Amino acid sequence: MTPAAPVKRLILLVDDDPLLLEFLAEVLAHAGYDTVSAPSAAGAIRQIAVREPDLALLDITMPGMSGLELARHLHENTSVGFMFLSASADAESARLAAQYGAVGFLLKPIDAARLLPAFEAALARADEIRQLRRTEVNLNAALAAGRETSVAVGLLMSRFQSDRNTAFEVLRDHARSSRRKINEVADQLLSAEEMLNALHAGFVSRNKGK
Repeated sequence: MTPAAPVKRLILLVDDDPLLLEFLAEVLAHAGYDTVSAPSAAGAIRQIAVREPDLALLDITMPGMSGLELARHLHENTSVGFMFLSASADAESARLAAQYGAVGFLLKPIDAARLLPAFEAALARADEIRQLRRTEVNLNAALAAGRETSVAVGLLMSRFQSDRNTAFEVLRDHARSSRRKINEVADQLLSAEEMLNALHAGFVSRNKGK
């Protein structure tokens, strides 16, 4: 059986200059990358909705939504790393690139000899940032699950006059027997307790009114 070919890294190229897009796509294709192109920020967003690229190269100055505005959208709504293309070498453009979270900065006209090293460095940095974000999300989820479990254990200890180890083991055993994660059972228990407390408050209110 022939092994499947490795999936190529996908690069999104965003610029309103069709000749530059063609040149960049050709250089990157020769280097072994897949590319998709968009002549505008709106087109880039449509491309990303189909498949998120591993890296996006964004022209800073474009009609309609600028590259900076597109960068803000990518930063807030996706995990796509991006680098900027600019015709300006002024310090303000470089400062804005850093402020918006760019992993690279290229000046026009593009020098093919410098393109690939700069691009590969930016792609490596984008991978690092994506991994850090993923780790942070996983860590936050784990911490949240730990808090739910701790609160649920405390609730069981109070309700059944139990020690912490016994309460945790009962919660864990119930999760195993129902083939669910312990934090899911803990969350359900906390939700049920909230409902019981709300209903209890309703009974108290009615009794006071009598």
